[in-house]
Amino acid sequence: MTKKRKHQEDFQKVKLKVGKKKPKLENATDTTFKTKAIQIPEQLKEDGVLPTQNRKLNIKDLLSQMHHYSPGVKHNALLGLKDLLSQYPFVIDAHLSNIISEVAAVFTDKDSGVRGAAVHLLQFLASKIRAEQIAPFFPLVSAHLSSAMTHISEGIQEDSLKVLDVLLEAYPALLTDRSSILLKNFVELISHQQLSKRLKSREKLSWMLSVNPNRRVTSQQWRLNVLTRLKKFLQAVVDGSSEIEDEGLQEQKDSPHSVRNPVCISWKVHANNQQHIQLFENGGLRPKINSSFRLRSLASVMDSAEKGLSSAENLKGFIEIIIPLLIECWIEASPAQSAPILGNLLESESQQLMQQVLSIIHLLWKLTKRHDETYKMELWLRMNYLVDFKHHFMRHFPYSLQETVKQKKKDSCKGNKYCMTSSNSVDHLLLNLTLCDIMVSLASTSTLQMDSGWLDMIRKFVTDTLQDGSKLNSKQVNRLLGVTWRLMQIQQNKVATEPLIKAVYTLYQQRNLLFPVRTLLLKFFSRVYQKEDLRTQRISRSKVLSRWLAGLPQQLALLGLRNPELSNQLIDIIHSAASRSNKELLQSLQATAARIYDPLDGTLVLLPAEAQRRLVQLVYFLPCLPASLLACLSRCCIMGRMSSELAATLIGILHMRSSFAGWKCQVQDNSVNDVDYFSFLFSTLIGFSREELTSLQGIRGKPHISQTQLSPVRLYLTDLDQFLHHWAVTEMICHSLSTIPSQSQCFDILQTGICKYLVGLVVIPDSTAGSVLCAINKLLDQACILSENLNKFLASCCYSLLYFLLTLDKEDAEHVQKRDMLWGSCISALALLPRLLRLMLQSLQVSRICREELPVVAQLLRLLMQHGQLRSHMITNEFLVQQIIKDIMTLKSGEVQEQWLTDLHYCFNIYLASHPQGPGPINAVY
Repeated sequence: MTKKRKHQEDFQKVKLKVGKKKPKLENATDTTFKTKAIQIPEQLKEDGVLPTQNRKLNIKDLLSQMHHYSPGVKHNALLGLKDLLSQYPFVIDAHLSNIISEVAAVFTDKDSGVRGAAVHLLQFLASKIRAEQIAPFFPLVSAHLSSAMTHISEGIQEDSLKVLDVLLEAYPALLTDRSSILLKNFVELISHQQLSKRLKSREKLSWMLSVNPNRRVTSQQWRLNVLTRLKKFLQAVVDGSSEIEDEGLQEQKDSPHSVRNPVCISWKVHANNQQHIQLFENGGLRPKINSSFRLRSLASVMDSAEKGLSSAENLKGFIEIIIPLLIECWIEASPAQSAPILGNLLESESQQLMQQVLSIIHLLWKLTKRHDETYKMELWLRMNYLVDFKHHFMRHFPYSLQETVKQKKKDSCKGNKYCMTSSNSVDHLLLNLTLCDIMVSLASTSTLQMDSGWLDMIRKFVTDTLQDGSKLNSKQVNRLLGVTWRLMQIQQNKVATEPLIKAVYTLYQQRNLLFPVRTLLLKFFSRVYQKEDLRTQRISRSKVLSRWLAGLPQQLALLGLRNPELSNQLIDIIHSAASRSNKELLQSLQATAARIYDPLDGTLVLLPAEAQRRLVQLVYFLPCLPASLLACLSRCCIMGRMSSELAATLIGILHMRSSFAGWKCQVQDNSVNDVDYFSFLFSTLIGFSREELTSLQGIRGKPHISQTQLSPVRLYLTDLDQFLHHWAVTEMICHSLSTIPSQSQCFDILQTGICKYLVGLVVIPDSTAGSVLCAINKLLDQACILSENLNKFLASCCYSLLYFLLTLDKEDAEHVQKRDMLWGSCISALALLPRLLRLMLQSLQVSRICREELPVVAQLLRLLMQHGQLRSHMITNEFLVQQIIKDIMTLKSGEVQEQWLTDLHYCFNIYLASHPQGPGPINAVY
């Protein structure tokens, strides 16, 4: 018992008491821990916030369904993608790579519905994705497109053309960068390779058209579809090359709507050596470099296969493959094969195929012209293909269209199931013009005799088409004129060129021509004229061309403001011919000048400023400037319908045409009569016609008239714009008058004009009065003697102007701007003519005026005494000033002396009374 008790003592149970904590065990584990919140980034929760479409599928779900084995699931996924991306366009940028790769992968899907949905989705994406965005992924798109074009399935090949249409429309530059692969795909779509029978080795492979009866369309329709896309592809290649000339008349490096940017030179700044003018040998929008050296481009370091059609070798190789195939397509569609009885009549489908054949050849011909050795390329083309082209293309030339239409039972043609009608949907004329363009490019002056047969056919077709071309559009006319120009270059004698020019002139005379057509015709005639003008004088000029030039001024006058752009083109051509002293044009311009420069509704005042400038420059080339024309030009200068700078230019041109310009050589006899020239200068200086001055005499009272009781001249207050324009013209008139050698005679003429037309008028415009004073100041010298009538008139004008300026309300912003110019002209006249100042002081009879005008007279006297230029003259007339002040004091006697009177006394004592001559007025009064 004792041992057992001791053993239990080692493991005694601890008794817990109520309210006490349980003691911790020695081997207890600490299970306490601390926690902190974790911020989850938004991208980790992306699956929950991605936008979804109506089926609650997001972009990842839809893209994953693109790999499903079921065509229906893939079709719905494509439709869902279009729906989702149209609602949330920002998803495109975030998942562009995946979208492009998945959509491009179904170009070769076995199901036609899936491929159709892919094309619609691609078309939608093309409108949302820019070229620079899709450029990194375009090699993948191009690879899938090539796979579809070369697929064994006919349906996939057909849908690949739809994909090609979308890419050509949206990304032509990216697509043409891979031309070497795509061009081969085009060839394989309509042909297959065959080992040549002549060569047992595989050195040469020939291509022949393939026929697949499993297609849904005929072989001819399939080739038409493929060639249509090939033509669009080559057009994109041509448009992407900046060095290639445009069609037709654009061979002269200018498009019909191009705008030339002239070098703007300010001659006033240049005369002061403040503007540097740098001239370049090869200028213009498209500089033409005549050097035989070329800098190596980046394309030269690439592989020949990568350069595509930019390489001459690749271009020749493609031409050698495609031209035989195109000829085979032509033979199948030609009239000899389809309907021998119809001759050169074509059905619509055949005509479309033949048009595509010729368009492709035409584009290939244009691509050959961008290489350095163009002449060698043309010889190579002529040597290899001229014989085939003559045999097949020119055999039934020209071609016309046959359309078969089933007749109704009640039609009059009951016995005929089909009849011949015309079609507007297919342009058969363009087919013939494209053929002409191709053929004439193979001819030259050296081969004229060998090619005379088919060239005569083309020449006759072009002539007949032009003479009956009232319904031609701009594209057809452009091709026609291009062929016409090439024919004129091949055979440059007058016998061959005159009928062509006459045919073009017949079309030009048609009424209601479209503006682009009229522009092309003008461009053609201008080019022909410039080319003819460069020839030697032994060759007689074209009568038709002379007739066209002679009619241009009359057309310009009749056109007016109806088409300013066409008027600008006419002015440019007229200016070019006038600068070359074309006799017929100058005679016509002389006869039409009165209508062109009519101040009311002439071409000059109707057109914009730039056209006005060119018309003003034409005045220099007029053979004669009669008085009637100078009167019109004077009215144009002063009516304000052209700028003052342009009016100054016109005045300068007339001065250069006058006998006072100081030419060392003899100028043209009787170009500008001296009397007429002075009449022009005086009329422009006055600024108003006789009829307008007469109508002003009946105007009375404010706000248009400023009058004073001390002057017989009342001022008509002109608008500020009219005043500033008249003043700017006056400065140029004064400059022209000052350059006349005999100043005294010039002054006498001016004095006579003023006394005859202005003296005696009651109302004078303020700008006219200021202009007359300005001209007197400019021309006056010691030898000039003024008549008494002129002195009195000028004195009255001076006081009227000074009274107007002193009574001018400061808030009248319009007339305040006249102050400096009018005040300066009056003070200068009073300083130059002491007699004028004395007459004005004598006219200040204050007893005849009302009391309200006395402060104005006092202010005028005070300002005259304070002016430094007039001080000596005022001292000379001290007695008159003293008498005027006495009269004012007499009228104001018995009243409180006002401030203005005190200021007048002060000024007189300071400036005049201190002079030793006579006593001051203050002492005399007081």
